[in-house]
Amino acid sequence: MGRVRHGDRGLLPVILGLAVIWTILQTQNDRFLSPQNLSNLALQIAAVGTIAVGLFMVLLVGEIDLSVGIVSGLCGAILGVLYVDHHVDAGLAILITLCAGALIGAFHGLVITRVGLPSFVVTLAGFIGWQGALLFVLGDVGTVNLPPGGITALTSTFFPGAPGWVMVGVVVAIYAWSQVETRRQRVDASLSARSLLQIALQSVFLGLVLGVTVYVLNQDRGVPLSLLIFTGLVIAVEQFTKRTMYGRHIFAIGGNAEAARRAGIPVNRLRISVMVFSSTLAAAGGILFASRLLAVSQASGSGDVLLNAIAAVVIGGTSLFGGRGTAYSALLGMLVIGSISNGMDLLSLQSSVKFMITGAVLLIAVTVDALARRASSAA
Repeated sequence: MGRVRHGDRGLLPVILGLAVIWTILQTQNDRFLSPQNLSNLALQIAAVGTIAVGLFMVLLVGEIDLSVGIVSGLCGAILGVLYVDHHVDAGLAILITLCAGALIGAFHGLVITRVGLPSFVVTLAGFIGWQGALLFVLGDVGTVNLPPGGITALTSTFFPGAPGWVMVGVVVAIYAWSQVETRRQRVDASLSARSLLQIALQSVFLGLVLGVTVYVLNQDRGVPLSLLIFTGLVIAVEQFTKRTMYGRHIFAIGGNAEAARRAGIPVNRLRISVMVFSSTLAAAGGILFASRLLAVSQASGSGDVLLNAIAAVVIGGTSLFGGRGTAYSALLGMLVIGSISNGMDLLSLQSSVKFMITGAVLLIAVTVDALARRASSAA
């Protein structure tokens, strides 16, 4: 709480908020925390959560990407046409789709940095323009249905039993090793560091959380492959941003772009790279959407996809003003958004109520962020 008061709210508020939301929804419908529903929740959040991870990088540098929703739909359409109409191998079709997303992001980044237009304007134009491209790719057909197997296996594959427990052991071991290595580096640099006891307790706590998750999912069909893809991306991006020079430069740009430029950091090049990363993960989200829905249509990527992705990252604790956040915000924020949507569906409430509650939670998250920044500046 002391860190929260000084501008570093971390993950504590969203964890507490998630606990409150789950408690309320469980009291209203005892099926909410059932293994079957939690397994469905894991499947529901994977696609938008993947898009949210890309947005996290964009927000870190103080930019915004309003095109990710429709880019996911366009790339899903490219995937469907390649795989179904042109009989391209599933792996090659996925690779081409990801490359298409990267090219879209590179185009956005080049226009933003070379022409000097705000990312809001460029990606808003992309939101409109890529929607036209989506309609063009699908043509008169309008909908492409994916056959079973291949691409659909991304969201229909589960790992029951022992594989889930092996994954828990591997993740906890990697976490403990990384924390011990960080401690060693800080001690060598004569900096304050956490004790080995603290690291051990945190590792045990992580193991308990993951163990409970795997146990619950094993009561249904097992650990979904799509959830592993999403959480794997979250962990990889978190480690990449916190442990590499590139990641430190990203945080520096978000904190003060002009100071970063004067320090010799290639600001424009890094801005292009995060736009490429965002659109590539939007393409990955589009692939997961197509896999789960078994089809791609003219409505792919529309609706509340963009808003939910942005809301998830912000609710999870990433600052809209840049320079502060964690990749885990995409995971926790998506759990909040997904839980509200899933719970409202179980309670058979209207979409209007769902949108109002989600909007209220987002407003609270942004307000807390603004107050935290104000407290940090005053300190």
